[in-house]
Amino acid sequence: MRVLGINALFHDPSAALVIDGEIVAAAEEERFSRRKHGKRPLPFSAWELPELSARWCLETAGLTPADLDAVAYSYDHALALPAEEMGLDDPWDRLRQVYARKAPEFLAEALPGLDPDKVRLVAHHVAHAASAGLAAPLGDCAVLVLDGRGECSSQLAGKYTDGRLDILSAQPLPESLGLFYEELTDHLGFLRSSDEFKVMALASYGRPRFADRIGERVHGRGDGGFRASDVRWSDFAPRRNPGDPYSQEHADLAASAQRCLEDTLLDLGQWLHERTGATGLAFAGGVALNCVANARLHREGPFDQVWVQPAAGDAGTALGAALHVAAEQGPVRPMATAALGRGWSDEELRRILETAALPYEEPEDVAAAVAEELAQDGIVAWFQGRSEFGPRALGHRSLLAHPGRAENLERLNAVKGREEFRPVAPMVLADRAAELFDGPLPSPYMLFVHEVAEEWKSRIPAVVHVDGTARIQTVDRTAEPLVARMLAAFEQRTGLPVVVNTSLNTAGRPMVDHPREALECFGSAPVDLLAIGPFLVRRAKAFS
Repeated sequence: MRVLGINALFHDPSAALVIDGEIVAAAEEERFSRRKHGKRPLPFSAWELPELSARWCLETAGLTPADLDAVAYSYDHALALPAEEMGLDDPWDRLRQVYARKAPEFLAEALPGLDPDKVRLVAHHVAHAASAGLAAPLGDCAVLVLDGRGECSSQLAGKYTDGRLDILSAQPLPESLGLFYEELTDHLGFLRSSDEFKVMALASYGRPRFADRIGERVHGRGDGGFRASDVRWSDFAPRRNPGDPYSQEHADLAASAQRCLEDTLLDLGQWLHERTGATGLAFAGGVALNCVANARLHREGPFDQVWVQPAAGDAGTALGAALHVAAEQGPVRPMATAALGRGWSDEELRRILETAALPYEEPEDVAAAVAEELAQDGIVAWFQGRSEFGPRALGHRSLLAHPGRAENLERLNAVKGREEFRPVAPMVLADRAAELFDGPLPSPYMLFVHEVAEEWKSRIPAVVHVDGTARIQTVDRTAEPLVARMLAAFEQRTGLPVVVNTSLNTAGRPMVDHPREALECFGSAPVDLLAIGPFLVRRAKAFS
């Protein structure tokens, strides 16, 4: 059974391929087109398809469109209602629905040889649910989806049993935790449907002094539903225009809204646990990328395990739609890694370096050589293996630095050209993590925040956020042997089992995906060393 999953209608277009129940490939269109998020979530762009990522998925498996048994599209227009009936101010949504109805024809044109009758429409939140419930290594589990919107709702709660989904609740629009946070993002002068993570970071600098008042309009109902609409943001802080300075009011507003989001999430989790009795929860949807809320759900909620889809936003619905259709024919295997994107052989990388006429080295052990550079306080661009599916850099397309120098936070934010309040993350060997961090372990996908042990805060200041937390990535020695060797070699040199890890890109651009983009980033930013496959390129030699 060969199923190609497609996400296209709103934002973060993507493609994923599942063959005989196994995830073979998954990638966002932005990594190919180099347009951040692929496109803006406007009705006028709804026709755009992830043609480049879809073709790459097929090429990776040696397939043509005609070889596919199904194409799973993560939206079912038959379930949608007119925007005005749902209380949404979206006068051009009808155009989006026209494009959704035409999706099979558009797909057949984009992928010559595809029979449009093979296109299967999968409800948006069912695709989100499958991306978590079928991909999680939990077996039977509860599943929760929270995002901006689907066809006519903004939430799904249910349970997976033997690979089949039982839907227990769905929150009708316009109530939406995702839209609530998007509107706040816009009010605070950031780009909605893109910069919500900046609001989460800013919240750590504020006090939730408006939470009670906002909570009158944003709260769980105790019955599996919630209210989240009609917040008058200007009652709490003035609108901030992009480029304007932040005030304490803005930080306090972010903190207050974050608190209300977390409280509502806890209410939903408690209800779902009471209905299902499940010990494990699989979580997806754009709201599930809020790692602060995830950590509180794990810490205070009723579930023993919380597993979050690494590509929890709309990109993950391509994978979920494919898994949902594949599961109808037989069992599917859980997601073992997020490294599902493009990769290059050592010889391909060598040819690219030689074409670029760059001086390069091939050390005996690239991990040890990188550890030495980091120990000397160099910044390293790390390009290894297949790229990650989802928005987090997980040791394949990363910028690395020494965590023991507090100034490296400011230094990296300057390299990337991003806001000074943004934190960077630590990667740590899984078997060492409990010594330094308190929170859900292991945490391989960087989707929770952890309290940093008091005795370590002064030793790794670059990765400690203002609230004393860190969004960690744990590294398994078996799953990621190269990264693990680098971490072990760095500890041998410094006594620190942690390395700073942030995404290999600059502000406003997608994460580096192709070797040429790695070279461009290396050449345009003050990075000391590029580790690309087994090769090293040193700035001092390349640009002397």
